[in-house]
Amino acid sequence: ELQLVESGGGLVQPGGSLRLSCAASGFPFSTSWMYWVRQAPGKGLEWLSTIDIAEGTAYLHSVEGRFTISRDNPKNTLYLQMTRLKPDDTAIYYCARDRAGTSRGRGTQVTVSS
Repeated sequence: ELQLVESGGGLVQPGGSLRLSCAASGFPFSTSWMYWVRQAPGKGLEWLSTIDIAEGTAYLHSVEGRFTISRDNPKNTLYLQMTRLKPDDTAIYYCARDRAGTSRGRGTQVTVSS
């Protein structure tokens, strides 16, 4: 059974940092492209970042340079390092097996507020 379990969210002040993790199981993680998506209050799912099996990466323009996606294949874990966080980054963050976020975990809440 496919499982994606996100962790690492929380309340952080503007300008702060967080590192999200996603533990994956039930599918061949090391040969899967992986994604981070988010859903802000009252809005739809938004693609943030992609990492392919060669560890090539892509980012939404508004997070490029602030967020870094990475993966640890032996640990079946996906990461998202977030820096210089802004109030607009407040959202539930999900790791996913597809860009649309159709196959995603339950998410972890990130709140950026002073």
